[in-house]
Parts: sequence; C-alpha cells; structure tokens
Amino acid sequence: MGIVNVTPDSFSDGGRWFDHAAAIAHARSLVADGASIVDVGGESTRPGAERVDAEEELRRVKPVIAELAAAGIAVSVDTTRAEVAAEAVAVGAQLVNDVSGGLADPQMLSVVADLDVPWICMHWRGHATQMVHNAVYDDVVSEVRDELAARLEAAIAAGVDEQRIVLDPGLGFAKTGEHNWQLLGRIDELQSLGRPILIGASRKRFLGDLLADRRRPRPPAQRDAATAAVTALVAARGVWGVRTHTAAEHRDAIAVADQVVAHR
Repeated sequence: MGIVNVTPDSFSDGGRWFDHAAAIAHARSLVADGASIVDVGGESTRPGAERVDAEEELRRVKPVIAELAAAGIAVSVDTTRAEVAAEAVAVGAQLVNDVSGGLADPQMLSVVADLDVPWICMHWRGHATQMVHNAVYDDVVSEVRDELAARLEAAIAAGVDEQRIVLDPGLGFAKTGEHNWQLLGRIDELQSLGRPILIGASRKRFLGDLLADRRRPRPPAQRDAATAAVTALVAARGVWGVRTHTAAEHRDAIAVADQVVAHR
C-alpha cells in the first residue's frame, strides 16, 4: 500500500504531494513501482498535528481519488470521518483506512456497513494531539489485541462484513518505540484474532531512533532500508499488507520473504 499524503504537514513528506497534480503523479509512480493500492489521505496524523475540517479534507482528496480511480488504480481513503469515507467511495475509492478504528466518528461503522467496502481498523487511543499521553500499557500486545477485538466486535454488530475487515496495530500511534518492537515481535498474537493484518512502519520515529548517531535520530527519508527490512520480516510472518512511502524495494523484500517461506 503506497502512501499519498495530500497534506502540507505530514511527518515524512509534508507538502511534497499537496498539489493535486503532484499527488496523482506520485500515486502513478508508486503503482509503476509495484504498489497494489494507493492510500490517499488529506489530514496529517503525525503526533501533535491539528485537525482540518471535513470540507478541507474533501477538497484535498476527492479530485485525486477520482482521477486515480478513473485510471483503474485501486485507491483507499485514509480518513477518520464517515462523511469523507462516503464521498471518497462515491468517486471511486475501494477501501476505507480508518486510523481511529471507528472511534473518532460514531457514524463510521454504519456508513462502512452501508458502503460494503473493505475497512482497515487501526488501534487508536485518541487524536494526534493526545496520543503521546496515551502510550501507557502493562502489556502492549495483549492490550492492543483486546482493544482491536472490541472494535472488531463493534464493527460486526454494526453490520460491517467481518470478511472485509483488516486490522492494524497502529505502530507509533500512542506507542513508544519499545511498544512498536514488541508488537512486531509478537504479530502472531494479533493474527490470532483471525483477520488480516496491515503493518505501517514506514519511516517512523522508532526506526530513526534505532539508527541514530550521536547527534540525532536518522532523518525520515533515510529510514527506507530499515523499513524494507521490517517489510521482509512481517511478510515472512504472513501479514496481509504493508503501508509504505515507496514501493519498489518493498516488492523486492516481499519476493525474498516469499522464497524463504517457500523453502522452509
């Protein structure tokens, strides 16, 4: 899943694809490099980011989604708002990627059920301005698993087709670096919920901290090799997908993982 941030303030590439033409060209490039899906978002969810209103979010994403869908590209919309999800699907989005797991907008579950599209449900404990304060766990893996299980149950009760739900542990969202490593190391406990798993580790701070020199963490744009290593490891563990800023090296990493698994 290739990331297309139509925002001026995302942590890694804020502003680069804010122009609609640039966003569309970037999405096409990701697909050419092997992305199966492009994930188009109009609101930054980096720690501390302030929200934009629904009208601005739609202004950013609708033209991009419409043009990509018209070109036959599979598009997901990255939003926590039911209104944005519905309008994005109306112009061609095929999936809804909700980083709040249906908690930010009480209408999201019923709207996704009516839309009858795949829904990616991420583990979430609050908006970007709150997430740092919510990174408190006794056992992060069991608590994330239990909280995702509760969201899965709520979605099914609201009429969302269980077979169309993908779960995401939300690396970096109300998680410390240590929490992220524990979640990656114990993916099987999340897979026990019986739904496909999406991993979004691309260029995140915990990778920059791992690779830090004595002066500062490795900058986001220099974390792609580490991200590809994560991709290879989780692909070998059987996750459904990875959400990344680039595509070509991740296709290569997946090909290597597939061969290792095939020869076990």
